[in-house]
Amino acid sequence: MLKTQFFEVGRLATNCYIIHCTETKEAIIIDPGFDTPREAEAIFTYINWQGLKPRLLINTHGHPDHTNGNVTIKQTYNIPIAIHSADAHMLGTTGKPTAYYFGYSTTSPPADKLIKENDIIQIGKQNLKVIHTPGHTNGGIALKGKMQAYTGDTLFAGSIGRTDFPESNPHLMQQTLKKLQTLPDSILIYPGHGPPTTMRQEKQTNPFLTTL
Repeated sequence: MLKTQFFEVGRLATNCYIIHCTETKEAIIIDPGFDTPREAEAIFTYINWQGLKPRLLINTHGHPDHTNGNVTIKQTYNIPIAIHSADAHMLGTTGKPTAYYFGYSTTSPPADKLIKENDIIQIGKQNLKVIHTPGHTNGGIALKGKMQAYTGDTLFAGSIGRTDFPESNPHLMQQTLKKLQTLPDSILIYPGHGPPTTMRQEKQTNPFLTTL
């Protein structure tokens, strides 16, 4: 099975997730948006305590509050950085305008791996499926397992990601929400910010879903 641990990090209270296969201890890191060495150390301490073997870093999208810690993770574990191809330009030297727009002075290293709709991310003996979720950004993704989905800045508890940023698209967000609405009610939602929720709860009470 997969075990999920999350850390609230950075100036915008981003959820950084550490997900690992309980059988093999292989792990992935999602959205390390931390700002401080103390936040990074808390994540490293957890990984060491659990005896985990990080294999991949995934950004659900390219905004710096989700990618700011990429360089530290890369330096510490020497693992590849993965992102959807449509957001890859927000990393590396081409990502400087995005970083500056959000008030960050540094950028992530460039992506090592480009992912797309229906790709399978293997974590030990478990898998997550990539769902392309454009709207908040063109290259937003969610990662769906058997019992959970990590939705980045697309779907939150009671809300959705903003669509008034550069490269956001309200029309694509509507299409994405209709896609996510097909997920089973029992799926546990781990968003990019805020508390976890369930798909059932969001279908019943999230105004951005109930009005589709």
